[in-house]
Amino acid sequence: MPTIIQKVQGVFAAVRQRLRGGGDPNAARIRRRQALSQKLWRGLPFIRLVLFLVGYLWMLALPSSQFGQRIYIDENGLQPAQVHTYWNWNDVHRADRILDDLERLRDQNATSDQIASYSAGVFEKLGISARTQRYSFDTVDSTINGTNAYAVLESPRASGTEAILLSASWLSMTGEGDGTLNLRGVASVLALAGYLKKYSLWAKDLVFVISDGYLDGMQAFITTYHGLRQANLHAEPLELSSGVVWTALNIDYPGHSFSHLGLFFEGLNGRLPNQDLMNSVGMISRHTGGAPVLVYDHIDPRETPNVPSVVPSWVPQWLSNNEDVQEYAMRAKTIARHMNYQARGAASGVHGLLHQFRIDAITVFAVPATGPHGFYAIGKILESSLRTMNNLLERLHASFFFFLLVRPEIFMKIGMYLPSVILVGTAMLFSGLGEWVNAGWLLTSVPSVDDEKSKEAQPQLVEKWIRRDRPVLDAVMVMVSTHGVGYVLFEAIKRRLAHPSIFFLLFSAVPLLLARLPQQDRPGSAPTSAVLKALNLCFTSAVISITAVLNFSLAAALAVFMGIPLTVASSSPSPSIRLAKYTGYSILALGWLMFCPEETRKALWNWEVLRVWLAPFVCVVYVPLVLQSALVCWLPS
Repeated sequence: MPTIIQKVQGVFAAVRQRLRGGGDPNAARIRRRQALSQKLWRGLPFIRLVLFLVGYLWMLALPSSQFGQRIYIDENGLQPAQVHTYWNWNDVHRADRILDDLERLRDQNATSDQIASYSAGVFEKLGISARTQRYSFDTVDSTINGTNAYAVLESPRASGTEAILLSASWLSMTGEGDGTLNLRGVASVLALAGYLKKYSLWAKDLVFVISDGYLDGMQAFITTYHGLRQANLHAEPLELSSGVVWTALNIDYPGHSFSHLGLFFEGLNGRLPNQDLMNSVGMISRHTGGAPVLVYDHIDPRETPNVPSVVPSWVPQWLSNNEDVQEYAMRAKTIARHMNYQARGAASGVHGLLHQFRIDAITVFAVPATGPHGFYAIGKILESSLRTMNNLLERLHASFFFFLLVRPEIFMKIGMYLPSVILVGTAMLFSGLGEWVNAGWLLTSVPSVDDEKSKEAQPQLVEKWIRRDRPVLDAVMVMVSTHGVGYVLFEAIKRRLAHPSIFFLLFSAVPLLLARLPQQDRPGSAPTSAVLKALNLCFTSAVISITAVLNFSLAAALAVFMGIPLTVASSSPSPSIRLAKYTGYSILALGWLMFCPEETRKALWNWEVLRVWLAPFVCVVYVPLVLQSALVCWLPS
């Protein structure tokens, strides 16, 4: 009688035999592979649709309360909010006297040299070595001039190989440097410098910077500090220097007093600081300074009266009063602003210029209000934050550098948001591979007659795959040419050679000239448009997937603007339809020249002064890829 083990072995043997079938096992394996390949090929449109839907729905679901986790301090050595602070009302009085002097300089329309000389004089009176630095940036439109003031408080307990930077710009970040003065931010730094000099606990040098303008002053200072050359920057060398800057705080305090403390953290080209720095300052603000913390300056209407709701007015009231809907709207507002900064590669504050030198930095923004906080609260917060940074024995590295901060106390790890863009890129990759197969193989019906039957018998039609050549070289030459056109476009708009509308018309027509270049016309070969679409989709998929790791917001924007449009691009027998499609894709590629002149001007200024890569990326990568899809629609199929 067979045992239980023998029965189980018999069942497995029967299943294995059923799966393999009879005959040669190698032939059975080949048949299974062919059957699986045919099922995958037939289901490819459905797979692409599912990937697109899941990817886009995932993006829309990011603001949901189901995503995210509470923040925490990863670096044990920081010990935030664990010290007793000594900043008192006498220090507040000194800050008020400095503010009076700054207001007189403002009322006198003082020059940049006078303001910098005053700031350096305050440092010198406190016994801290200080100097000024003149600089100028040459741009196509104008020349930007300014003067910075800086000081270095040498550490009494170490050799000065590491440093902490505390800064304030003359112009506030309100309106992205629209002219609002940051007088109280400057006064806070000057008053705090005199206060901090009284203590010998500092294990790192303290570098104080009062930068001119909004972003240009700090760019001139930090570039010169690290000994880098910028072709259009003319700056005086720094007479004082210090060690490697590990962390930095920028103070932006434009109002008379403040109600909340906002955290700004985006840097140039999508860089982010270590999250431990933000978490530490937020914890200190709540527990030491008693000031509630915000992401940016977004006040939650559910917690503060007389603040308008973030839910759109067209949403029904029964829905807008729902707690989950209000939470979704608040998080969506925060994520949208984060993506706006990061996708454009713009710094959300002066701190963002420091990230390129591996300096973890944030801007502390005092949200203007009639109270209840002022110099006293911000002084205690800054003192405790600086002493927390002073505890570090090595650079911040334990926490996250890739994250989405949706609320002051809730964030999302990279694994929570990255798959949304990767799924869209994967869908485009599958679409490109499908187009590649279609370009190389043609399914046709051919007659089949049994040799044993009479020649007069009616032949039967059977479907058969016929292989054909792919004009890869022609498609590659078109792609290379369009990227060359994109580079010419960038150089042309950078030099302001003509009106944007002229650029739009000219560079929309140039690809049509490429379509008229002589191409190899081999009988039985695939059309160039089919191969061009295949390569275009695969290359775009690679661009989106790689960019997602470096700059998620930019990759998400590319996935939205390029995902479906490039996938559905196709030619048509009708010349009018082909022309209409080509015009639509040309607007998608170059429409920003006519419809977004202010954003174009900012992107070019950011490239010339701050070396933000958005303008060259759009011209050399985005525009050519979309124009290639326009050519797919224009070329005959």
